[in-house]
Amino acid sequence: MNKNLKTILFVLVGLIFLNFFSATFFTRFDLTKDKRYTLSEVSKQLVNNLESSLIINVYLEGDFPSEFKRLQIETRQFLEELQAENSNIRFRFINPEDIREELVKNGMMPSQLTVEEDGKLSEALIFPWAELFYGKKAITVSLLPNTMAKSQEAQLENAISSLEHSFANAIQLITQNKRKKIAVLSGNGELEDIRLFSFLSELGKKYSLGKFTLDSAAKNPIKTIEQLKQYDLSIIAKPTETFTNEEKLVLDQYIMNGGKSLWMIDNLNADTDSLYNAGKMLAYNRELNLTDLLFSYGVRINNNLVQDLYASKLTLASGNLGNQARFESYDWFYHPLVNGNPNHPITKNILPVRLRFTTQIDTLKKDIKKTPLLVSSVLSKLSGTPTIVELENIAKEPSQEEYSAGSQLLAVLLEGKFNSAYENRTKPFENPNYQNISSENKMVIIADGDIGKNQILKGKPYDLGIDKWTQQRFGNKDFLLNTVDYLLDDSGLISLRNKTVQLNSLDKQKAFKERSFWQFFNIVLPLAILLVFGLGFNYWRKKKYS
Repeated sequence: MNKNLKTILFVLVGLIFLNFFSATFFTRFDLTKDKRYTLSEVSKQLVNNLESSLIINVYLEGDFPSEFKRLQIETRQFLEELQAENSNIRFRFINPEDIREELVKNGMMPSQLTVEEDGKLSEALIFPWAELFYGKKAITVSLLPNTMAKSQEAQLENAISSLEHSFANAIQLITQNKRKKIAVLSGNGELEDIRLFSFLSELGKKYSLGKFTLDSAAKNPIKTIEQLKQYDLSIIAKPTETFTNEEKLVLDQYIMNGGKSLWMIDNLNADTDSLYNAGKMLAYNRELNLTDLLFSYGVRINNNLVQDLYASKLTLASGNLGNQARFESYDWFYHPLVNGNPNHPITKNILPVRLRFTTQIDTLKKDIKKTPLLVSSVLSKLSGTPTIVELENIAKEPSQEEYSAGSQLLAVLLEGKFNSAYENRTKPFENPNYQNISSENKMVIIADGDIGKNQILKGKPYDLGIDKWTQQRFGNKDFLLNTVDYLLDDSGLISLRNKTVQLNSLDKQKAFKERSFWQFFNIVLPLAILLVFGLGFNYWRKKKYS
């Protein structure tokens, strides 16, 4: 009796010790090959800085396609990792069936999916969204972003790969107290506000925007430099008027003092609106007086007009159908549709970007890191300028032999220490704080000013990522937003976009064809083996003990 009591007491003490040890020294192990459940240091820092409860509502609950159950499971497991890092995080999965209208009003649009089950195709509607609440702030997160994926399986894989970046970006946005400042330059014929509305309104959710004119550089350039230095980034969106030497030196010294810059430059005077009005136009060089400035930073924007067989469509009136005008869309090779660099966080997994009357970029041999972001296809053609562009040529069959110029660089990221454009040159004004070389800096140069220009529909700005005529989707907005995030990112958050998760997908057609075999293999065969074993064992017992 005493021996049994001692054993029971020993077991109880052991269980108490194990419980205390496991509670004190809790840890989690990620045994996946791609470390999909291991949080980055950036995410850990963001999560650990939460001082109060962060509530997350995920609208991935209910009856939806089996493959998208995977997105639900992966989202739940990722949120469990966040919760394990900080108990202030609470999440729940909600069935959106009864609150669909409310979700749509809040901008959370459903996704329509094509589902294949038992060899048959059907449609399904899901709400792949999450909503974060922190204090009085709220923000939505898309769990199924638009990507250049060729199939639903690839789109699902991209969505799971993007989970950490999507939630980390939302947590940073909802918890930040001080916003970085962006100057949108004006005064040199840049795009009007209504033409940049789609891009800037989305940008304004994360950064503080301010309009900045360089006009004061003529009278008080030193003060203009100091004012511009208050901004972390400058956006130069399709200037059409010549920059003075004073304005150029202001921009140069802004960059030398660490200011980031996004250049959207049209070196040609060519516009789709002019083409629509007259049917033809003369594309000729636009003198912006920026060549020497950009040359000193390591690039040259040329004046050769790029045409590409991979192009977006232009919609034209082709006659009348009764009292209604009839429209048709044609491939317009002056509007290249280009893919981004698949290995860079700015352009990874974004939809193709539409450019309009773009030229090409040459990079120079300078001690600057140059990363191509947007490149035309190999089936491109270069035309010298000035040249006449005629709308009537849109229906002509192209000759592939003419489109053999190869890939052309259209947008590039520059990183490093930039040399001043006014080194060993006469300066337009004396600057006592003149700097000859910058600290580590970065800029993006795009050889198309229309990349950020949204269309107008009934007097209102249209979404930059969608064509109002064809409803075709483009990656322009995502590209520009990612570019700004990369230029202003000090924490490494944007690098999470490069995270890749490899999912093992089931071949549905093969599974459907071979389902009888696998049903037999998984159900009938085990039962048959068990039956044979039971009969054999029973026979053996009878023979042995009879």
